[in-house]
Amino acid sequence: MRLNGSRGIPAHQQRYALCFGAVLDLIHLRFQHYKAKRVFSAAGQLVCVVNPTHSLKYAPTLCAAAQTSTERGILPPCHHHEAVHDPELVPCMCPLFSCPWEGHLEVVVSHLRQTHHINILQGAEIVFLATDMHLPAPTDWIIMHSCLGHQFLLVLRKQEKYEGHPQFFATMMLIGTPTQADNFTYRLELNRNQRRLKWEATPRSVLECVDSVISDGDCLVLNTSLAQLFSDNGSLAIGIAITTSKVHNSEAEM
Repeated sequence: MRLNGSRGIPAHQQRYALCFGAVLDLIHLRFQHYKAKRVFSAAGQLVCVVNPTHSLKYAPTLCAAAQTSTERGILPPCHHHEAVHDPELVPCMCPLFSCPWEGHLEVVVSHLRQTHHINILQGAEIVFLATDMHLPAPTDWIIMHSCLGHQFLLVLRKQEKYEGHPQFFATMMLIGTPTQADNFTYRLELNRNQRRLKWEATPRSVLECVDSVISDGDCLVLNTSLAQLFSDNGSLAIGIAITTSKVHNSEAEM
């Protein structure tokens, strides 16, 4: 029998331990999903388990650069040619990466799905189950939501707005124009241990950039202790509902 390592553990036992650990991780993830489905199935809500992604987008973004140029009265420079920039082209809206892609608003959804592999769910009400809330900032949880004939982008971000004090920011953005966004109201709701926290507001357009929404604080904001209060074994379940409305307000109530 061949031994491996200073503790004298047989190699085949080490391989077994590694495989067993991987199986336990898979069982844990399936158990989290099962618990969420059991809790929310009575309400007829679709549950989506969303894994975190470490954000790589902390260089100046295309939308931020464009906004700064516009404020200074300077048009964004053309890339490697002298052609006039098409004002109908929009930059990539994925908050995770500094993606150089540009295209028309109508093809943003296909770009996010095919290039960045962001899932899309359909339904008037869904549950967004974000796992591994303990991971260090910056971290993002992202999904697209198809509802009422439009597509929305839900972003949950863990970010240090002040050094050493991470916060969670959740917002829903319409993949459309600001005028179209004004026709909808979205609701994010946390509900656990006889406590309820709800945020209701008009979605912002993706043309305004998610970084600007978070900087302005026009979203659901949770500090670490509040997030832990509503989380279950490191996962945070957020109920999402979208309606059409002509009267809009934003509120957070507990």
